[in-house]
Amino acid sequence: MPRPTILYISYDGMLEPLGQSQVLAYLEHLAADYAIRLISFEKKGDWDSPAKRSAVEARIGAAGIAWIPLRYHKRPSAPATAYDIAVGTLVALWQAWRHRVRIVHARSYVAAMIALAVRRLTRAKFLFDMRGFWADERVDAGIWPPDGGLYRFAKRMERRYLLAADAVVTLTHASQRAIRAFPYMAGRETPIVVIPTCADLDRFVPAGDWGAAPFTFGFVGAATTWSLIDEVFAVYRLLAERVPDARLLIVNRNEHEHIRTRLAASGIDASRVELVAAEHRDVPALVSRMSAAAAVRKPAFSQLACAPTKIAEYLGCGVPCLVNAGIGDVDVVEAERVGVMLDGFTDEARRTAAARLLALVGEPGIRERCVAAARRLFSLEDGVSRYAGLYRRLCGVGAAP
Repeated sequence: MPRPTILYISYDGMLEPLGQSQVLAYLEHLAADYAIRLISFEKKGDWDSPAKRSAVEARIGAAGIAWIPLRYHKRPSAPATAYDIAVGTLVALWQAWRHRVRIVHARSYVAAMIALAVRRLTRAKFLFDMRGFWADERVDAGIWPPDGGLYRFAKRMERRYLLAADAVVTLTHASQRAIRAFPYMAGRETPIVVIPTCADLDRFVPAGDWGAAPFTFGFVGAATTWSLIDEVFAVYRLLAERVPDARLLIVNRNEHEHIRTRLAASGIDASRVELVAAEHRDVPALVSRMSAAAAVRKPAFSQLACAPTKIAEYLGCGVPCLVNAGIGDVDVVEAERVGVMLDGFTDEARRTAAARLLALVGEPGIRERCVAAARRLFSLEDGVSRYAGLYRRLCGVGAAP
């Protein structure tokens, strides 16, 4: 019996770390039972790297996935995105008709606009993998005005996606409750499944002699828009007061100038800081060098749907983490005793969090507890299983978890 064909659409590129960790990592497993056809939008800077392109092509080919890479256009913003949507829709419709696609799986809002056209013009089921409240993120980040036309249009489209979807995936229980509370969702029985951003816990594992090196406070990821890098630095300064030889390790792809500027403003001794760029394959070894790590973000309504991947990766490497209130389901780290909540952005809250974090790092068995929590909450295998359950349900075989 032929495998059902899934058309997966991602506006994030597969040559980016995000695409590799949050798209390919899942599809490599799902491709064993489904014929996956993957449309992605690749940025010029990534595409122009032959080594990077060859490595990803080999990985996708080895999984048996059919990859259709399209070019991502950035400027001018709205016309460029509209152009990408138009091209993506034509390509997606051709793929759906030619290969008898059973499910069109859209990752986030731009991809969902393409998928909605496929849903209406073919017999394919529509899986809206919304990832978060994208329109509200744009407003909360100060990119769009709250009463602007772009925001109102995006919210109208969000409503259309949610009403048209045969199933919805969201990242947190907090956002699941928020979606159910939308007035237009009242009485609807559309499955809304929570699948947090998971990590490949066969790669993100403890390495080296943890605790033998100087205490190292870590941070991985983007340092602008949502990440409160100044708060990370403020907590580090308090940690260094208690542990004079404490070091700061920052893993960031392309914002080094901004980070150095903020470090200088914070008064942190540059000799205590290691700032590195790394490919995704190298991140586990860097995280394993950390004694504790931060995932501190700007709290806002849109962040109810946020499940920072770095939390799963930190815990998988045995590293307890610092998080802050108002972000998705991050309070789980307190419940599991593998992290500390920063309750506010005051000196008192920071000092309390820094003291609790040092105490947590010193607890016997903390590393093993972090790894166990990661496997229980954020395993890639569990995420793959939930997606497979949804695919079966949408194909008319069995039920979703």
